[in-house]
Amino acid sequence: MSTTVDVPESSNVAKGKAVLVAPPRPGGWKKGVAIMDFILRLGAIAASLGAAATMGTSDQTLPFFTQFFQFEASYDSFTTFQFFVITMALVGGYLVLSLPFSIVSIIRPHAIGPRLFLIILDTVFLTLATASGASAAAIVYLAHNGNQDSNWLAICNQFGDFCAQTSGAVVSSFVAVVIFVLLIVMSALALRRH
Repeated sequence: MSTTVDVPESSNVAKGKAVLVAPPRPGGWKKGVAIMDFILRLGAIAASLGAAATMGTSDQTLPFFTQFFQFEASYDSFTTFQFFVITMALVGGYLVLSLPFSIVSIIRPHAIGPRLFLIILDTVFLTLATASGASAAAIVYLAHNGNQDSNWLAICNQFGDFCAQTSGAVVSSFVAVVIFVLLIVMSALALRRH
């Protein structure tokens, strides 16, 4: 005793037809690279402006015997740190202004002009960020360790908060440098013909 159920086919269903999937467009990965470029630019903005703000607000005062005689450590006491703040602020400003070009690269992933413009300026601002980060790192190293040959004393034993802020700013600037290197490599790959 078996029962069979006969279900008639609907006339709306086409027989033997498969759903077609569009083949991937050649060079579609360039849009993914452009989106990643935009996200990395946002990260570099945070790193560079964070470095400038952290260094620009680094200040510590130590009282010595009386209120009228004090030792102060501030970023504007060192011309290298002033250079660092100005340069990292310029790098952050450039990155903000480069966002529209990055958006154009997302919308038109095969456009060469915006990518070429960005790779050239990214290289220039990578140089500025590296120079300011390296010079500030040298001063921070001297603040932590001093130099016996030149008779420079380490000041981080007394100015711990100041040294912690300046060290954090230098690390943040090197994060921005690494992001710039990634941006340049990705733009170079996206400029390839194939």
